Amino acid sequence: MAVHGDVVYVLNARDGGSIQGYRSIGSLLAPIPTWHRALGLDPNATPEFLTTPGQVAFTPEGGKLLVTTKGNTGAIEVFDVNALGGASLHPVVTSLPGAVRFAATVDSVGNLAVTEAGPSAVAIFRVNDDSTLTQVSSIATGEAATCWIVRVGDTLYASNAGSGTLSEVRDAPGEPLALLGTMATDSGTVDAAASSDGTLTRVGSV
Repeated sequence: MAVHGDVVYVLNARDGGSIQGYRSIGSLLAPIPTWHRALGLDPNATPEFLTTPGQVAFTPEGGKLLVTTKGNTGAIEVFDVNALGGASLHPVVTSLPGAVRFAATVDSVGNLAVTEAGPSAVAIFRVNDDSTLTQVSSIATGEAATCWIVRVGDTLYASNAGSGTLSEVRDAPGEPLALLGTMATDSGTVDAAASSDGTLTRVGSV
């Protein structure tokens, strides 16, 4: 799920993947039928978990909506978002087959930080005005199945599901990514989130 102001988009995994937009009204979510967009992925690709879409996220100003597609096409799809909150009918697609782009977050300068489970790496992309993406930095974690990511200031924490570890990556503006260290977690490391004061990263496991 991605939220910007009172606009909410939910990512649906099956049947080729889709996003559905909602308007937040108080404590209620009102679906907007015209804010539904298919992602056009192959619904028969296998294995299902690794070939369904991964994450949806807004750029900081809310003008673009980004979707990672994991192993189905290795692509990131970028939708323009109008002033009312509606996504463009068709996305601009940047593909990198074999990367298995899994999860994403936006860094402190508005670039997209993406985990790539194929090479087990973290990559940074600049989101261009025309909705194309330009890779500006990448670093291998040296771990297995780098899948989820969360940002705390200029530090990225990438969860390595295959290793049961968390990689700490420095993402300073204007500098290449730097691997600061790796810490053990429980086995089956999955998604992570930062506390409201930005000082603690919580890591789930299965």
